[in-house]
Amino acid sequence: MPARPEGSPVGLHRVLEPVGVLPQAAYRLDARPTLWPDEVRVRVDRLNLDAASYRQLREAHGGDGAAVRAAVLEIIGRRGKMQNPVTGSGGMLVGVVDEVGPDSPLGLQVGQRITTLVSLTLTPLRVTDGLAGWDGRSEQVPAQGHAILFGRSIAAVLPGDLPTPLAMAVMDVCGAPALTARVVEGYCRRGAGHAAGHSTGRGAGRGAGHSTGRDAGQGGAPTVAVIGGAGKSGSLSLVAARRAGAARTVGVVPGETEAELLRAAGLADAVALADARDPVALAAAVEAELGRPADVTIVCVDVPGCEHGAILATAGGGTVVFFSMATSFSAAALGAEGLAADVTMLVGNGYVPGHAAYALDLLRSDEGVRRLFERRLAAD
Repeated sequence: MPARPEGSPVGLHRVLEPVGVLPQAAYRLDARPTLWPDEVRVRVDRLNLDAASYRQLREAHGGDGAAVRAAVLEIIGRRGKMQNPVTGSGGMLVGVVDEVGPDSPLGLQVGQRITTLVSLTLTPLRVTDGLAGWDGRSEQVPAQGHAILFGRSIAAVLPGDLPTPLAMAVMDVCGAPALTARVVEGYCRRGAGHAAGHSTGRGAGRGAGHSTGRDAGQGGAPTVAVIGGAGKSGSLSLVAARRAGAARTVGVVPGETEAELLRAAGLADAVALADARDPVALAAAVEAELGRPADVTIVCVDVPGCEHGAILATAGGGTVVFFSMATSFSAAALGAEGLAADVTMLVGNGYVPGHAAYALDLLRSDEGVRRLFERRLAAD
């Protein structure tokens, strides 16, 4: 048997194929339960597949739950982690801390119920129950097995005041509202020194509904469009944008059912209907509500082909944040170039310091977003 490699805080020692890459980029990981000194082993009881991955699997198997379950089992068994080979994405998990290595810096204790805040695409994982408790028809997956956390992994102890499925659903997308707040607050800080109603004169002709008359990106309370505003990350991002000082928010959804859900929750100043894959229709829907393109556009949909619409819906000098794992970043970059769009494009990487606590606070303090989450979980 080959010599045991030295441990690495980023998990290089768990990479089986190809050697030398980080765990997220690896094809196969070592999911054995024996720990290196800085690792933590978690007894898994629930997985949460990310929306883009679950949608792709469901569509690929025609909605056949048994086939979806078999596909997930095959991926985990073959790769030692859950990483959809089509979307490249995975999800996160909930479990109980089973053993803590003596050098672990994570501050976890045996017996704590935690959720991981790193992707399943880089987490060594072994399932032992064949996912027998899952019908393959929802993103949340009852499971038995174990997972390994590295020295630089992130995890949070589950709150005692929220049901596990609800807390898990929030923590799965907690990076989105935290980064949305950071972007919106940045606009507001840049505009803090401008007198109310200050106009540069450069915004003429760009929409009578724009109250400051400035070009996007110059500073001041921004207008914010959230594409996929009735989803988990989208609804939390709308709440975060409003609290961070957005001048006006619009949630974009594909149909009337989601529009009614979003209106009932009261999370956006306006609700627009548009297919995010139709660039012209999406841009027109946003402009109809804001009077001009949005200063900040947040993309939270789980379908491909939404890059160009988001760019077209964003004002010159504005910002587009892509939170969807279905995003093609080459399409986004080349699309912006082809449209001669001067926009800053950010990749929502899922981590902002304090993001889990912030998202949970939004859920606890906003009845509308909590009701929306609970309705979605009930529907699943």
